[in-house]
Amino acid sequence: MLLFAVSYNVVLSSCSKDDDHVSLSSKTYVLVHGAWQAPYVWDSVKLGLEREGHKVIVVTLPGHAADQTAPQNLTIDVYRDKVIDALSKVNGKAILVGHSLGGVVISAVAEQVPSKIEKLVYIGAFLPASGQSLLDIAQTDAGSQLGKSLLPSSDQLTLDVVHENIVDIFIQDGSEEVKQRLLSNYRVEPAIPFTNKVILTDAKYGSVPKVYIKTLQDHVISPALQDHMAAAAGIKSLYQLNTSHSPFLSKPDSVTVLLTKIAQ
Repeated sequence: MLLFAVSYNVVLSSCSKDDDHVSLSSKTYVLVHGAWQAPYVWDSVKLGLEREGHKVIVVTLPGHAADQTAPQNLTIDVYRDKVIDALSKVNGKAILVGHSLGGVVISAVAEQVPSKIEKLVYIGAFLPASGQSLLDIAQTDAGSQLGKSLLPSSDQLTLDVVHENIVDIFIQDGSEEVKQRLLSNYRVEPAIPFTNKVILTDAKYGSVPKVYIKTLQDHVISPALQDHMAAAAGIKSLYQLNTSHSPFLSKPDSVTVLLTKIAQ
């Protein structure tokens, strides 16, 4: 098993010293945010990857950031198709990165366009088996602190989070500036995509190499569930970040280092 431990800004690897001298050709990364978040969460990582000479595309999932698509019109397939559209603009293959809900999205994308993906990277992400939805997985997670703070709307189309718990659930290790940025960008989450099951096949989804990055202080997806999902998917390339659920906000340099290393 390939295992890297990243503790805040320090990267400890089991690679030989010769790996430090490997020159990387330019890669294209497509980054997919998770629930209750938006593309801004990738800003620092995007900048770091671009400084290393890579190309970066950040996807805005419909119903997030400034997109006002009505929640009743949103599904995992709608999210999937938005990412596929981004990949269609890439010359060659991309490294497709998904966080949290984004893990379900990138899995669905890989089933449709495996030839466009060099690697799938799950970072503190839900990783479904065929026939599972995000909700199916989340309901098995006794270690998550999110479920007890969820506030469904009366029409069941959106999910809010008890506001005084948002910071502790998503980014308890962040600076005050980062915490305020998360709160100022917060909006309720479309609910239907949580219930949509994805169908995955060995011939398509299974043909794409996969990497899982665990978030060891995660209050949304427990480390135990992350271990279980990665093992069930047969993932051998495992990495660790000693962070909350939002490492790209609390420790973006460590995320950039790992994504660069994964490209080798």
